[in-house]
Amino acid sequence: MIGPTGVGKTEIARRLAKITNSPFIKVEVTKFTEVGYVGRDVDSIIRDLVENSIQLIKKEKIKDVEDKAEELAIERVLDILMPIPRRKRKNPFSFLMENDKDDELDQETYDRIMERRERLRKRLIDGELNEETIEINVEVQTPQMLEMFSISGVEEIGINFQDVFGNIFPAQKKKRKVTIAEAINILKQEEAQKLIDMDEVSREAIEKVENDGIVFLDEFDKIAGRETGHGPDVSREGVQRDILPIVEGSTVMTKYGPVKTDHILFIAAGAFHVAKPSDLIPELQGRFPIRVELKSLTKDNFVQILTKPRNALIKQYIALLATEGVEIEFADEAIEEIAEFAYRVNEQTENIGARRLHTIMERLLEDLSFSAPDLKGEKIVIDVDYVRKQLADVVMDKDLSKYIL
Repeated sequence: MIGPTGVGKTEIARRLAKITNSPFIKVEVTKFTEVGYVGRDVDSIIRDLVENSIQLIKKEKIKDVEDKAEELAIERVLDILMPIPRRKRKNPFSFLMENDKDDELDQETYDRIMERRERLRKRLIDGELNEETIEINVEVQTPQMLEMFSISGVEEIGINFQDVFGNIFPAQKKKRKVTIAEAINILKQEEAQKLIDMDEVSREAIEKVENDGIVFLDEFDKIAGRETGHGPDVSREGVQRDILPIVEGSTVMTKYGPVKTDHILFIAAGAFHVAKPSDLIPELQGRFPIRVELKSLTKDNFVQILTKPRNALIKQYIALLATEGVEIEFADEAIEEIAEFAYRVNEQTENIGARRLHTIMERLLEDLSFSAPDLKGEKIVIDVDYVRKQLADVVMDKDLSKYIL
């Protein structure tokens, strides 16, 4: 994918992964270096992708056992609030027992307590006791991590001693005072983890990575170019040669097992202002046969970006100022004018695509944001005149717009 920054290369890849529910990872290839230099090993891309896949599968599995986990969590809260008593059983040899339990109850008292317990359970399920405080034992999340050193430098494989030695080291617990609603949520997570088979999760995660995984290699143009033989860029071609095997298809070892990269989708992206795709080594060029060139965003694109998405910038700023009790409304002509200013600044200075809209909107509403507490309860309409008043001088002054916009 060839296109200027802010044109939506990463967003396209993310949406593709979301639509297909695929494990996805975005990596900056500039942080990888040739073997022998300080930097990360390219195999860590696949390891990170597997971790993402594990989280994806775990989320699905937790959703499947959510109801059961909630039942168990409520049961644990009940045990804290009202423990189940022991029933007194008739024992013909009780006179022989030295320590006859005084705390054991007869059947009638036991039934009465269990009835009260069921009423309490109903109140918990209905949320009547959500704000009450309770003390629970929670696991302390402090895993001991160890980095492994290898010939290629520091491998980014964290070894969790809990994973290696199983339950030899019991999980540390501490007491916490929380609301009942929070306690149910914490215990629900714990119970869900116990109900999930992690071996099955690992197996499914690796299978999903091998068949549906998507790797987005950003800033790919920064590693293009032939070697000068010295200087800081000496390892560019080395990075390309290291990336080549995983793109072509190889087996990468992870802590969950070997992963074959033959069917993983690799998407390389960059602006390619200075370098060209033909500056890559020939072997790597052949591994990316589909080339897509993305055009710069137009004024109409900016208008759509400002208004169409569910989390569009216009909607975000309306919601942000609503927290201060200020109602703002954008006229259609004002949105057109904002898009026009963003497009013009991109043309005059550096083209940073849709990211320019953030700086434009921040500049536009800067004064309003600071004075919002004093405007509580008011309704303000952002029209063309307001937009021009706030932005025109800055946009016209090219030297100023370089710093402010």
